[in-house]
Amino acid sequence: MSLKTSFTIIGVGALALAIAAAPASARDGQNGAIIGGLAAGVVGGVVGSALVNGANNPPPPPEYRPRRVVVEEPEPVIIRERRGPICHYERRKVWLDDENFTFKRVEVCE
Repeated sequence: MSLKTSFTIIGVGALALAIAAAPASARDGQNGAIIGGLAAGVVGGVVGSALVNGANNPPPPPEYRPRRVVVEEPEPVIIRERRGPICHYERRKVWLDDENFTFKRVEVCE
């Protein structure tokens, strides 16, 4: 914690004590004590959290580690030559005359 931060915390604490310890008049009743206690609690929480957070060091930056590289051998691609034409059957319309037709199975080879 730096010296400037320490003086700031001490100054805020002294101010809070001065406000909390200010004498209350008879007309104030209990309001002065409640407000003073509330102010002391808030300032005490701020000072306490500043002390706790100031004591913690920030985490170090992450280290640079290169990624692991895995080189895989490509699988050999086997291309087989076609043995012959590929054939299949299709239904085709065959006209018998100008008005009549029928369907016939025809073998088509590519």
